Amino acid sequence: MGLDEGRARMLAGLAEASHMSAVEDLPALVEEHAAHAGLYDVLIYLADLQQDVLRPLTGRGAGEEAEREKRELRIDGTLAGRAFQEVRVLSRLPSEEEPGRWWVPLLDGTERLGVLRVSVRPVTDGKRAQEDMRHLASMVALLLVSKRSQSDSYAQLVRTRPMNVAAEMQWNLLPSLTFANEEVVIGAALEPAYALGGDAFDYALAGDCVHLAVFDAMGHDASAGLTSNLAVAACRNRRRQGAGLVEVSEGIEEVLIKEFGLGNRFATAILANLDMRTGVFTWVNRGHHPPVVIRRGRWVATLQCPPAHPMGLGLGLTVSLCREQLEPGDRVLLYTDGMTEARNRLGQEFGLERFVDFIIRRSADGLPVPETLRRLVRSVLEYHDGRLQDDATVLLVEWRGGAQGKLRL
Repeated sequence: MGLDEGRARMLAGLAEASHMSAVEDLPALVEEHAAHAGLYDVLIYLADLQQDVLRPLTGRGAGEEAEREKRELRIDGTLAGRAFQEVRVLSRLPSEEEPGRWWVPLLDGTERLGVLRVSVRPVTDGKRAQEDMRHLASMVALLLVSKRSQSDSYAQLVRTRPMNVAAEMQWNLLPSLTFANEEVVIGAALEPAYALGGDAFDYALAGDCVHLAVFDAMGHDASAGLTSNLAVAACRNRRRQGAGLVEVSEGIEEVLIKEFGLGNRFATAILANLDMRTGVFTWVNRGHHPPVVIRRGRWVATLQCPPAHPMGLGLGLTVSLCREQLEPGDRVLLYTDGMTEARNRLGQEFGLERFVDFIIRRSADGLPVPETLRRLVRSVLEYHDGRLQDDATVLLVEWRGGAQGKLRL
């Protein structure tokens, strides 16, 4: 059997066998069909919700938690974790005792799901094997994403502790934490991951336009979660009917007042559009912290726009539409106050300056957007001794402007 035939059998066979399978079936199916391309000892590792560890998908469903924890790998300080962070294939060279072992990132577009562990025999063509591994990892990622929304086993595997009801609602509402194409890179982060209250973000593409939003609802409980869920749903509903940003924000307020009564529940927000062709960024501010622009490694602007009242208060203030022309490579930060107002044991805030400086420094290190935000969250949590009293959310969009060369994931 030729090399191309082996790869084709691996991918076609796995795709065909997956149609009637569940997440729990994938480890055995992957192992079986990877053998056609000379790959063996294949194991799927998935990143937990906070991207601290990589946990093996054993195929035994939601049980065997103790066994899983023995085999999980830290993302910081391991070769597997480095492959995940840097989004590149890494290997441990073979020895007389052990074959070569490879760690291959699992990506859905630019969303990092985890890594694939693969072994190859010493006689294997290394370059050819890497190509086969990448193809296999792409197929496995697609299959995982197609099946995870129907799988409690997947949800349980990527959680390392119990989750509250508000967080359960939020994580099922939100888009993925990462998206990229040739024009834009979008990344998001939220904490506390297992105890979210009223924070939420949203983004979506429509032709050449990227819709962006960050919400911060009153409170830190299930009611706050309901408020932000309703705000996101109303936002999507109005914009999909063709409404502009001002009308969308007014529509959200109308829905919140109708559901909860005047002033009983409210949410602040930044609602924005980015024209991917021209780099024109438009936004409205509904009582929220203004966006920040980072350009060529410097904090160049805080985007001021006359703020209207938070949605739900019905104060009748004018909602202003503002515009800013971005330059290729600019990064715009939208965030909630929990990200900057987190306090350490001495009562000192993390602060906006520290927050922006962290993004600038990690960008200078050449880190991709998802990894920059992962490390930002680690830094905020460490500053706050691992616990946040308020939700902390950041949504970052980088406009590439067609002049940035190869996409850095």
